[in-house]
Amino acid sequence: MKKLLAFTLVLIFFSCNNDDDDTVDACVEATNIQANDITTTSATITWTDSNAANSYVIEYGISGFALGTGSTLTETTISTDLSNLNPATSYDVYVQVVCSTNNPSMYSEVFSFTTETPAVVAEFRPNLSELNLFSGELSDLNISSKAFEYQLNSQLFTDYAHKQRLIALPDGTSMEFDGDGLPVFPDNTVIAKTFYYNIDERDLSLGRIIIETRILIKLEGEWETGDYKWNAEQTDAVLDLDGSTVPITWTNATGETNSIDYQIPSNADCFTCHKTYEQMTPIGSKLRSMNFEVNGSNQLDQLINNNQLIGITSSSSVAVSLPNWEDTSLSLETRARAYLDINCAHCHIPGGHCENESILNLAFRTSAEDSNIANRRFSIDFRISSDVDGTRMPLIGTTIQHTEGVQLIQDYLNTLD
Repeated sequence: MKKLLAFTLVLIFFSCNNDDDDTVDACVEATNIQANDITTTSATITWTDSNAANSYVIEYGISGFALGTGSTLTETTISTDLSNLNPATSYDVYVQVVCSTNNPSMYSEVFSFTTETPAVVAEFRPNLSELNLFSGELSDLNISSKAFEYQLNSQLFTDYAHKQRLIALPDGTSMEFDGDGLPVFPDNTVIAKTFYYNIDERDLSLGRIIIETRILIKLEGEWETGDYKWNAEQTDAVLDLDGSTVPITWTNATGETNSIDYQIPSNADCFTCHKTYEQMTPIGSKLRSMNFEVNGSNQLDQLINNNQLIGITSSSSVAVSLPNWEDTSLSLETRARAYLDINCAHCHIPGGHCENESILNLAFRTSAEDSNIANRRFSIDFRISSDVDGTRMPLIGTTIQHTEGVQLIQDYLNTLD
C-alpha cells in the first residue's frame, strides 16, 4: 500500500511539472507609443514591445471613435505609417501586440496626436477652399490656426449683412506699427471678409446664407483683390471677378421678413473704394478701428502679446480710437463722425475716389471745420436720402437705405448752422 501511495505521488509530481511547462505567459501591452514626422495628412507611429512579438494590430480614427469602428492595419515591425489623414485633425491610436494566434495582448492605452495645419495660400486660386483659410467644413467658417479674426469698433453698413473678418500672416512674420492707421503688412498677407445673413435672427439654429468672401493679398508690396462667390450648396466659393446679383431673404430680430437683390461687387468696384492715390489698399484693418475691448481685453494688446503686431508695446500708444457709432452714451457729433469715417471716409479723404469731386474730408481725426460737413450739409442730406442709383451715397456697396444711419446723420446735420 505504501509503495502504491509513493508511486501515485510521483505521477502527480510529474503531471504538475508538465502542466507548468505548457503554461503560456500573457502577452503584454505595447507601451511608449509616439507619433513622428507628422504632416498635414500623414504620421509615423512607433511603440515599444517587451514581448519581442512579430505581429501587431493598429486601430486608429478621429479622436473619440469607439474601438472596433476605426481603421486597422497589421504590421510585423514596431512602427506603422498612417496616410490620407485630414489636416488639423486630432486622431486616436490603439496598438495590440499579437504574441501568437491565441495570445493577443489587451489594446494599449489610447494615444492621441494632431495633424499639421496647412499654410494659408497667398494666391487667387479657383476655389476658396484651396486657400486654407478655414478648417473642417468650409461653411462652418472655422478660422485656421494660421489666421486670426479681428473686429471693428464701428461697423460698415452693407445691407444689414453680417461679416467675419480675418488676417493670415506668413509664418514667422508680424504686422508693424505705423501710427493709428494701417499697420505695415508683410508680403503674402491675406485679409478676408465673409458676408452672410442669418436665416432668422430670432433663431440662429436655422443656419445662415453665406454670399461672398472678399480677399486682399499683398504680393511684392502691392495689394490685389479677388472675390469668391459661394455656391447654393454652401460647400465652396468660386473666384468671380465680374460681380453678380444674389436674391436674399431673411427674417430680422423683430420677425420682419426682408428681401433684397444683394450685389456682389466686381473687381473694378473693389478698386473704387479700396484705393488711395491710385494704389489698392485695405480699409477696415486700421489700428484706430481695432483699438477697443473684445472679450474683456483690448484687441490690439492681444495682437501685441501674440507677437502679431510689433513696434509698439501697448494699445495706449495708438493716439486715436474710432468710437462705436452705435454707442448712445457718446455725443451725437462723435457718433455721426464715427459713422461717416467708417462708411464714407475711404472715398471722401485726400487721395480717395471722390477727392476731385467733393471738398469733404470725412476722416474722424479731421476737425469739424476742415471736414466741410457744415458747408455741404444740404448736399449730404440729399445724397444719403436718395434712392436713385448714381445719386445715392454710398455710390456702391449697398442697395437699400440704412435707416438707422441716415437718421443719425440727419440728426447731426440739423444741429449745424
